[in-house]
Amino acid sequence: MSSSETGAGKLATAEIRKSPNKSPRHRARELALQGIYQWRITAGDEAQIEKQIHAEKNLGRYDKELFSDLLRGALKQHADLETLLVPHLDRPIDEISPVEFAVLLLGSYELSRHPEVPYKVIINEAVELAKTFGGTDGHKFVNGVLDKLAPQLRAPEFSGRAS
Repeated sequence: MSSSETGAGKLATAEIRKSPNKSPRHRARELALQGIYQWRITAGDEAQIEKQIHAEKNLGRYDKELFSDLLRGALKQHADLETLLVPHLDRPIDEISPVEFAVLLLGSYELSRHPEVPYKVIINEAVELAKTFGGTDGHKFVNGVLDKLAPQLRAPEFSGRAS
C-alpha cells in the first residue's frame, strides 16, 4: 500500500475535495493531525512523515510553517503532553482512538506552546477536527478534556473570570 493510500491519506484527500475554502491555518492543523495519526498508527519517523506530507500533491493552501511547528512540536513533546492529558481522561490513554489521541495531542501542544492563539480558538479547532475525522461523539470527549486542561495551561486567560 502506498503512503497516499493510508487511512490518513484517504481522509485528507476526501476532505480537500469536500471543502476547498478552509483557512490555511485550519488546513495546517488538519495535516498535522494526519501526521500525528500516522505516527501513532505506524510508529513512523516524524521527519519522514513531515517530508511525505509536504511532498503530497493537492493538499490545498496551508500554512507550512504552522504545520511543521505543530507536527514536530507535538511529536517531540508527546510524553510531556500525555502526562498533562492523563489526569483529565476517563480511560487509559492507550484506549483512546487514534484520531482522538491525535486531536488531543495537537490541542494540548497548541494550548501549551501558542499563547498568541486564544484557548477558545484552539479548543474550537480541536472540536471541529474531531467532528470531521473522529467517531460520533469523539468531539464531546475532546471538548471535555481540553476544557479541563485549558485553565491549567492558560491560567492568565482564566484569572479575570468570575467563579
